[in-house]
Amino acid sequence: MYIIPKDLGVGKLLVASRGMGDPRFAGTVILLVHYDADGVVGLVLNRRTAVPLSQVLDLKAAKDRSDPVYVGGPVQPAGVFALFQSPAKIEKAENVFGDVYWISDKSAFEKALSSRPDPKVLHVYVGYSGWTQAQLRAEVQLGAWFVFPADTAAVFNSDPASLWLQMIQQTELHLAKIEPFLEISPPI
Repeated sequence: MYIIPKDLGVGKLLVASRGMGDPRFAGTVILLVHYDADGVVGLVLNRRTAVPLSQVLDLKAAKDRSDPVYVGGPVQPAGVFALFQSPAKIEKAENVFGDVYWISDKSAFEKALSSRPDPKVLHVYVGYSGWTQAQLRAEVQLGAWFVFPADTAAVFNSDPASLWLQMIQQTELHLAKIEPFLEISPPI
């Protein structure tokens, strides 16, 4: 079920509509990781690259990591961020929802990577997607985005290339259920 714009916030998923006019966001699913008066930050969940983590992070703990990096969005492409699923609170990381944390701090990266996590629970992103609150609300109201509550299966999807299609089909099924049927009278 999708959410109305007033319910936007951290831990929500944005699913680009089929009519998304901005090619940078066409076919994307974005997790909102920061939402306040200073702005909104999200990470594109379904743009996995072939670039290994070891080539992006200059950290000792990342040296042998071959898990792929994701393109988080068009803003600050040199910035590196992570989503990490952890049962324990992560110091210097922000809780997004449940046991999912957003890491943007170098020491938190080092600590998370030192624990040798499975690539299924740690995704690293270059760049992010950003808006003002008013801008994002307006885009949602115009129908550019559908908004869903986040879930771990979407965030750490094993086939991110199929995530948008899965989510947009859910949206269309939901819309089909709420659309009223037109009664057509037979011609006289």
